[in-house]
Amino acid sequence: MSTYQAPLKDIKFVLHELAGLPEVAKLPGYEEASPDTVDAILEEAAKFATGVLDPINYSGDQEGSKWADGKVTTPKGFRDAYRQFCEGGWNALPFEAEWGGQSLPRLVSTPVQEMWKSANLSFSLCPLLTQGAIEALLLRGTEELQRRYLPKMVAGTWTGTMNLTEPQAGSDLSLVRTRAERQGDHYLISGQKIFITYGEHDLAENIVHLVLARTPEAPEGVKGISLFVVPKFIPNEDGTAGKRNSARCASIEHKLGIHASPTAVMVYEKAVGYVVGEENRGLEYMFIMMNAARFAVGLEGVAIAERAFQRALAFAKERVQGRDLIQGGKAVPIIRHPDVRRMLMLMKSQTEAMRALAYTTAAAMDFARKAPDAEARKRHQAFVDLMIPVIKGWSTETGIDIASLGVQVHGGMGFIEETGAAQYLRDARITTIYEGTTGIQAMDLVGRKIAREGGATAKAWLASLKALDADLGKSANADIKSLRTALAAGVQAVADCVNFIVESKDPRATFAGAVPFLKLMGIVAGGWQMARAALAAEKKIDFGDRDFLLAKIATARFYGDHVLVQAPGLRDTVVKGGADVMALSEDQFLAA
Repeated sequence: MSTYQAPLKDIKFVLHELAGLPEVAKLPGYEEASPDTVDAILEEAAKFATGVLDPINYSGDQEGSKWADGKVTTPKGFRDAYRQFCEGGWNALPFEAEWGGQSLPRLVSTPVQEMWKSANLSFSLCPLLTQGAIEALLLRGTEELQRRYLPKMVAGTWTGTMNLTEPQAGSDLSLVRTRAERQGDHYLISGQKIFITYGEHDLAENIVHLVLARTPEAPEGVKGISLFVVPKFIPNEDGTAGKRNSARCASIEHKLGIHASPTAVMVYEKAVGYVVGEENRGLEYMFIMMNAARFAVGLEGVAIAERAFQRALAFAKERVQGRDLIQGGKAVPIIRHPDVRRMLMLMKSQTEAMRALAYTTAAAMDFARKAPDAEARKRHQAFVDLMIPVIKGWSTETGIDIASLGVQVHGGMGFIEETGAAQYLRDARITTIYEGTTGIQAMDLVGRKIAREGGATAKAWLASLKALDADLGKSANADIKSLRTALAAGVQAVADCVNFIVESKDPRATFAGAVPFLKLMGIVAGGWQMARAALAAEKKIDFGDRDFLLAKIATARFYGDHVLVQAPGLRDTVVKGGADVMALSEDQFLAA
């Protein structure tokens, strides 16, 4: 099997040429993000991903986590890897120094997280949930909750979870039944939660569950949900893990993929909990975690695509099959065959487009948080809000497609487990489902992010793409000219759809085309980044890494010819296809 190698050349190119790391490093509090510091972090992260996480990925998948008598044992090597992870300060990377963090920008922590996810997706899920829980406590926790929990969670010695789903309440959280009864300075939590990632494990000394529940007098529906901290061990005054709480793991799920990540069924039997913020505002607070998690899951799509591409590329270079009829008919590695090249280029180009969009959005998160000007913060946050469902939905759906292409490149060898290609497809499949399915992301994009504000943020973004068109028009490069034409058609397709969504009087019609629109947005946003990348590469061609920069331009051209060209067809589906979706009665679906 090929070993994961962090794509540092592309990561650094995107950070500096597209996402604007030098400008982010000028923001208040981010001055430590100097080029030398960031390069050192990326190099060390790459070593950890390759040397520690990648070697236990395949074995962890084969062994899986095991449950017995309420306890979960993670696969061999995971505990030691997590100890090294915490000792290296990796969990603390994006958090403030006052809590033991390193106060680095999201733009720096994002490529580091991509490496963890590429090298070992199951392992990466534990810190992902912990960081989401930290975000919620930072923004809405009392000083007492922050003092008691954040230092340990930032260090990673305590981990965190999100407890939303119940057997009867999946995406519809208005159906949550878990109860919370007041008792003095705390609450007693009773109920069952399912699909809790790392709800029980042996990696850390304590697990801090963030649980949605209802107080007895709470109103019905989502307005009656509160958020509670429910620790596995109730902390002592000195900060150590104390008495065992009555929260237990009843079982873990048997899953298609991410076998090393324990997905727990949690039972709360009058467990001690502490309210976060105010009662009945739990869903609002949970969305703090949710948005952070949705971005992180979108990044999983990028990461799994990169890993599947690397393995497929290595196989294609060494697998000898078929003959080159142009060069004497000798047997050749399959990378010489045009259709294999097409698949590899689809994998490479879309992965690079997704990475650039994710990093650019991470930079916008930093500006939304730290920009001195309030109007600039508001503008950047609006862009982030627009792009979160795109990154989550498009990147994960594309990640599955790329992992599937990886299996196809391997041929029959990809369908068996020994090559490892199948694991990436199995692992990728969950990413379009958790933290809100693709359909939910698409409805959020269409309903909340576009229709509700009359398309203002989307139209501002489209205006910036038209400004880019002028820069593309100055290039004499034939590849860039071709890409310009494809991008212009894509921009027009998105503009037509935005107008349709804003003007529509029938929500069924807009929601019927929501997922195709999300795909369209992702493809065009990816094309935007690839066009910017091509221009940046052209400017550096005479004094940079010539082979890398020429490949960047050629890959951008391929993206235009093979991916961006889908945009007009998707536009037609969005604008014209709504009635078709609802055309059949429920009985007509099955011809008995």
